Amino acid sequence: MTSLRRRSVLLAGATGAFITVGAVPAEAEVRYYDVAPGYRLNVRSGPGTSYSIVDVLPEGTRVAILCQTPGTTVTGPYGTSNIWDCVANGKYVSDAYINTGSDGYIRPRCAL
Repeated sequence: MTSLRRRSVLLAGATGAFITVGAVPAEAEVRYYDVAPGYRLNVRSGPGTSYSIVDVLPEGTRVAILCQTPGTTVTGPYGTSNIWDCVANGKYVSDAYINTGSDGYIRPRCAL
């Protein structure tokens, strides 16, 4: 199991919007990934479309992916995927809308 430590990380969008996030894997380097151009992205309370929307990321946002987990399958500009990216404690976005450069997992699995 990956040990986690608390660290504040800011996610910045082109509009200057910021989101503070929580747990980051201790050995992980923080990397930022682009939300698909032309999309406002729903942030959900869990890894699926049945979870409530807790935020909406504006166009041009870059996000740090803390961990990834399987969930509802979604089709977006980067294909069809059941991978959900945790961008803050309890906040998830579909990987089908994030330009990670991969169809698979690029971060550790989330401990739900």
